Amino acid sequence: MRQKKQMLKGFAKECAIVTHYRLKADPDNKGKLIVDTEAKLEEELIVRPTSEAIIWNTYKNWIQSYRDLPLLINQWANVVRWEMRTRLFLRTAEFLWQEGHTAHATKEEAIEETERMLQVYADFVEGYMAVPVIKGIKTANERFAGAEETYCIKH
Repeated sequence: MRQKKQMLKGFAKECAIVTHYRLKADPDNKGKLIVDTEAKLEEELIVRPTSEAIIWNTYKNWIQSYRDLPLLINQWANVVRWEMRTRLFLRTAEFLWQEGHTAHATKEEAIEETERMLQVYADFVEGYMAVPVIKGIKTANERFAGAEETYCIKH
């Protein structure tokens, strides 16, 4: 629970609050869309920029004993970045994101799997895309909110 609170706190500034479910044409400005004030949600929705909270909530139902481990899930999802300034070809507002979510019996097994997959990604990017990479662990400031370590490849 402590880790979930840390993660949510770390992403708090990046959450979007959805208050309405529909847009409409602005009667005063043809071609412009505005929020339809009659389409207000009864309860606001908070869109979070990470799937960890819902994935681990699901994992607790799937993992009943050590016999269910390791659990290895590969996730692909469209992601919307809540940044005001994006950079064409470098950082767009929406992109395809891939990440692995795993559960292991020990920390050592988790690190071993992480390092194995890091090498798979590095081999693919270098061998098939011809882009040299540097493998490593992100600094504490760059680390995924709530994580002990965040592994990455940089090009």
